[in-house]
Amino acid sequence: MKRDLLSHFDLTADEIRRVFARTVELKAKRARSELEHTLPGRTLGMIFEKASTRTRVSFEVGMFELGGHAVYLVRDGTQIGRGEPLRDTARVLGGYCHGIVVRTFGHAVAEELARFSPVPVLNGLTDLLHPCQVLADMYTVQERLGVSALEPGGARFAWLGDGNNMANSWIEACALLGLELTLACPEGYDPDPTVLERAKKKGDRRTKISIVRTPIEAARGRDVLSTDVWASMGQESEQRARTAAFSGFCFDEALLAQASPRAMVLHCLPAHRGEEITEAVLEGSQSAVFSQAENRLHVQKAILEMYLAPR
Repeated sequence: MKRDLLSHFDLTADEIRRVFARTVELKAKRARSELEHTLPGRTLGMIFEKASTRTRVSFEVGMFELGGHAVYLVRDGTQIGRGEPLRDTARVLGGYCHGIVVRTFGHAVAEELARFSPVPVLNGLTDLLHPCQVLADMYTVQERLGVSALEPGGARFAWLGDGNNMANSWIEACALLGLELTLACPEGYDPDPTVLERAKKKGDRRTKISIVRTPIEAARGRDVLSTDVWASMGQESEQRARTAAFSGFCFDEALLAQASPRAMVLHCLPAHRGEEITEAVLEGSQSAVFSQAENRLHVQKAILEMYLAPR
């Protein structure tokens, strides 16, 4: 039976740990130029309706290094752009490819592709969730703070800024692993309530998730602090209103000083220096931002193996 990865709840906590264990191996082997072709003859279809640097390149390079092939498809270069139903596209691509990555706006697009596709569909980003990114973020935490950081009672997490797809996926990941997460969001920019409710119902009972209104409340004593742009793709027209709403939310050195002495900084990129994060924090010694970006490749290779390897 085929499986999809649209949400972290499509995985178990043990499966996430197995993905990370395999990531350790894949990253080490790549550093020694010992690539494993575990997906020979496998093809990944990539439907991208949103612009991308890290998601596109990491999936394409990942498939190449695993011995497979990726086919990049943009909306206007396919019949989707001329109105072909998603259910038709899903079944056609499923006949050609062994898996599909979709990067789109509405989460319902990913859900419909998954419903009709005979092969696994992986969420490369929707407006609701960004699971592959947050899996890479979590792995980066493990890499820097140790495996115990991702166990209940381990590292304490903070999200600073918009309650967007990244915030929603942090909620899911922390709920699945039983972690403590505080999100600082301005009034009116909270995470999706259905995501919060699902995390409460499906998450580990040891999970602690709370929402506060000021960054300092979230940052105080935290081990992992993550942020993102204030206006995501498709929200450019809201830039002025969002800039006003997020006044006081810039992640600067004073805010970082409130965190744990071992605190690490994450940002999924692209970053607007001087807006949601300062140059000093982004480029400082506590920043893991560029390791985080690189780890998209290694984590997604482990995910691709899990979903696309011959059974």
